[in-house]
Amino acid sequence: MWEYTDKVQQHFLHPENVGEIENPSGTGDVGSLACGDALKLTLAIDENDVITDAKFKTFGCASAIASSSALTIMVKGMTVDEAEKVTNDDIADFLGGLPKEKMHCSVMGREALEAAIADYRGVILPMAEGEVVCECFGVTDLEVIRAIKESDLRSVEEITNFTKAGGGCGKCEDRLRDILQETISGIPIVPVQVDGPKRMTTLQKIKKIEEVLEREIKPALKKDGGDIELVDVDGDFVMVSLRGACTSCAKSQTTLKEYVEKKLREQVLDSLIVEEAK
Repeated sequence: MWEYTDKVQQHFLHPENVGEIENPSGTGDVGSLACGDALKLTLAIDENDVITDAKFKTFGCASAIASSSALTIMVKGMTVDEAEKVTNDDIADFLGGLPKEKMHCSVMGREALEAAIADYRGVILPMAEGEVVCECFGVTDLEVIRAIKESDLRSVEEITNFTKAGGGCGKCEDRLRDILQETISGIPIVPVQVDGPKRMTTLQKIKKIEEVLEREIKPALKKDGGDIELVDVDGDFVMVSLRGACTSCAKSQTTLKEYVEKKLREQVLDSLIVEEAK
């Protein structure tokens, strides 16, 4: 499981400024539900270009919610020019740090802020005019180049952590590697791991888990009046919800560990840990 700071947990469990401002001065919509993370940021800006209020609505993990909450607190009282200088590292630092695999959540916050400011000013963000290199998450080459330069990235895995590019089907990994090489030409690149199993992206992992659930696990449970649904996949942790007769069965935990977890470890990844969503 990811190691979250106390401040991340605080802003996840008790987020501030949740909602949407009526008739906002600027709105930033980034991500999408299809991608697994989405954020809508609305700003109220007065005649002196000071941000007087900021609210958010987000769909995503604990880090996405915490980053969004932190961002709204940070920008309140700032001028637009000051807010424009807020970086994803500032958001992560405000929270006491984020797991490297979740840095894209702070990047999403920064992007939403930039989009809201652009909307307020009536301009188009240059990042949106780049070439889309990751179709799964709609990430452009300009966004990747920016992340590489700003965060001193040195591998495709790090690019995925910061932008989500390459975290879906994985088809863009070669293109990402080329962009990395071109951007930091002359600097040694972290070599691709070839002596072990290929890294499985989150979407690939979810797809394989769903296939095993549908093909083998659900039919077996339904024979006894039960069922199971996939709720979330966070790293190696697979959160599921038991349905039907399984919810009241005294042996439900045995079913999860000795049957569901064992099947998923055999057919998807041997490090998976299955837990029941509460």
